[in-house]
Amino acid sequence: MTLQSILLLIVFLAVLLALAWPLGILLTRVGDGAAGASPLRGLGWLAPIERLIYRAAGVNPKEGQGWKSYAFSLLLFSVIGTLVTYGLQRVQLWLPLNPQAMANVSPDSAFDTAVSFVANTNWQGYSGEQTMSYLTQMLVLAGQNFFSAATGIAVAYALIRGFAARSARSIGNFWVDLTRSTLYVLLPLSLILAVVLMAQGVIQNFSAYQEVQLLDPVTYSQPKVGADGQPLLDAKGQPVTETLTATTQTIAMGPVASQEAIKMLGTNGGGFFNANSAHPYENPTALSNFLQMLAIFLIPAGLCFTFGRMVGDRRQGWAVLGAMTLLFVACTLVVLGAEQAAHPGLQALHVDQGTSALQAGGNMEGKETRFGISASALFAAVTTAASCGAVNAMHDSFTPLGGMIPMLLIQFGEVIFGGVGTGLYGMLIFAIMAVFIAGLMIGRTPEYLGKKIQAYEMKMTSIAILVTPTLVLAGTAIAVLCEPGKAGIANPGAHGFSEILYAFSSAANNNGSAFAGLSANTPFYNSMLAVAMWFGRFAMIVPILAIAGSLAGKQRLEANAGTMPTHGGMFIGLLCGVVVLVGVLNYVPALALGPVVEHLQLFAQ
Repeated sequence: MTLQSILLLIVFLAVLLALAWPLGILLTRVGDGAAGASPLRGLGWLAPIERLIYRAAGVNPKEGQGWKSYAFSLLLFSVIGTLVTYGLQRVQLWLPLNPQAMANVSPDSAFDTAVSFVANTNWQGYSGEQTMSYLTQMLVLAGQNFFSAATGIAVAYALIRGFAARSARSIGNFWVDLTRSTLYVLLPLSLILAVVLMAQGVIQNFSAYQEVQLLDPVTYSQPKVGADGQPLLDAKGQPVTETLTATTQTIAMGPVASQEAIKMLGTNGGGFFNANSAHPYENPTALSNFLQMLAIFLIPAGLCFTFGRMVGDRRQGWAVLGAMTLLFVACTLVVLGAEQAAHPGLQALHVDQGTSALQAGGNMEGKETRFGISASALFAAVTTAASCGAVNAMHDSFTPLGGMIPMLLIQFGEVIFGGVGTGLYGMLIFAIMAVFIAGLMIGRTPEYLGKKIQAYEMKMTSIAILVTPTLVLAGTAIAVLCEPGKAGIANPGAHGFSEILYAFSSAANNNGSAFAGLSANTPFYNSMLAVAMWFGRFAMIVPILAIAGSLAGKQRLEANAGTMPTHGGMFIGLLCGVVVLVGVLNYVPALALGPVVEHLQLFAQ
């Protein structure tokens, strides 16, 4: 591991902490403030817009909701969003802002994409610049980037209120939380980041795609096809080829910066282009790459400080943030070390694996030279620790161990910073599990933040923790057993299994990145992954809201001599241990069949 990598990681965490602290104050004011009142002076002009939204929607912002009403509102909003997103894709050919005349999206792909963006997964089985019109990209895909992120923040607020309340029936109002999170947090931050990204070279226009002359014509061969679209064969049954010369190239345009900003800040990850953040029009410079990594973690880190402030004990927020940071640093160091080591397969072929400062002599396959190994490996760790599918390198080209860690970060439940809102409420679920285990060990009724953790909370916690491993492992098993699942594998053996395992891990945990060697844009995978994404999102949210409602109705007990402190080093260690233990118990057998076997085979050659 190089000094450059360590310094990059230190600077990244330092800048993140400096930005997350004031953002935590803003998020606290948004969650604790009265509906229709601006949390900051500079945002006061948004307050009338907020009140207008409530009036137009027929919402009484002063009316609190119990957890069932809150969950129903959330699910209703998500179902409507799914239908609208699906419908627009199916008719985009006949709508404006489609200069390339993109065809209507197929039913299975439209369904998969609609569920993906509503579930904050942003899994893309399609190529954005070849499939989606500008209107589809802006109106429903970017729109769901805002709404799905705001939904995650709303659930985090609801759970925090459950811990902070004293015998209350309400956990807030979903429509208020959704509106205020969007207006006062996501929109201003996205506007600022979009302007900065445009200054770095990210494009933002409505132009038709540009046809440009190549400096050097490219000659290539391809099979001839008949009028029926089938390849032509010669007398020996071999494909007939033709030699062509390309003198021009089509360069895709579009409103990219506006979508890129919320894609990162909302931990969405769906790229305007198929190459995602490896594309120079999405992520042109080393500075834009650094800013995008910060944007992914910014709100999840800020919410940790919000948690401490809203429950009245800032040390609790530091404890959660400390656990997240320790796990993240440990995993990131493994990725950096694995990718900076010489690849034995290429070494055996005497391939030069790079000697520049950026490449550092490691595995450069699938990475952009403008970022190098350190920034690419750190980006991979960041985007998979958060529920963000943005990528600036091909994870499929990482070394077996280097690719296993991003997969494992997803499988932990993406609670190591995690998604916007989802990371915090996911880690708090593990905190409930940790105090329950500690209570069993010392023979006391477990408590967390003065609230007794009893049978009901543990049942809901168990559902929330086990739903995603069930979806991942069951989905992977079905895919490797049936022909439509196996047909999508481009790499046989252990790596092919890893590609399927990664796909279902990413879908069920609402990440969206992929080992892209798997051909997943088929009716089988579009349907299976959509099911995993939907239930991975909402079958976890509903039990969490049930926990919030149960905790809100309980008296908050005062700490005494027998209360286990939940803000010190011992609790942080226990929390980290529970997260790792649950991940190990759930996934080690599957990981052993994929990346572990691949690693052993690679070094045995």
